[in-house]
Amino acid sequence: MGELYDMDIKGRPLAYTPFCDNNKEMDGYRFWRQGFWRDHLQGKPYHISALYVVDLVKFRETAAGDHLRVFYETLSKDPNSLANLDQDLPNYAQHRVPIFSLPQEWLWCESWCGNATKSKAKTIDLCNNPMTKEPKLQGARRIVHEWTDLDFEARKFTVKILGDEMDNPEALASSEKSVNDGSSEDLESKAEL
Repeated sequence: MGELYDMDIKGRPLAYTPFCDNNKEMDGYRFWRQGFWRDHLQGKPYHISALYVVDLVKFRETAAGDHLRVFYETLSKDPNSLANLDQDLPNYAQHRVPIFSLPQEWLWCESWCGNATKSKAKTIDLCNNPMTKEPKLQGARRIVHEWTDLDFEARKFTVKILGDEMDNPEALASSEKSVNDGSSEDLESKAEL
């Protein structure tokens, strides 16, 4: 995080990572390359909102918050606008509230980036995959090998803090491991649906 804190974002109030474009099987789902977004962005990248940096001094100096509020007020009148508010608003406003594009390694997402660049990733976004519609927890277990153990530790800690009993922790741990190995159905993912 210190690297992001110290990064020169070239006088811009906001910094985001652009969506990857190297996973070619997702080309048909890149909405920012067609229609409204292509025309509006005029060659600027569409950025993903899972990780961002704000230069608070520049944000205040440029009244970026005021500009974003005006854009929001205008766009919110149309129910078809701002489907993904946290992402659409800064991308829409970037002609007035400029965005510095963080280097691609700052945010990796399997859906858009593919596996070729995963080893260089500094952070991983468990983003939605519009092609497979895989539930996020199922994807987390598949993509982040440490997920099952970390999730189990977090559950144990929560139980401890709440003073509850953990229902059959051995069964939970073994079922999570088997889900991670792909040998049983992912009941938690079904519950998400």
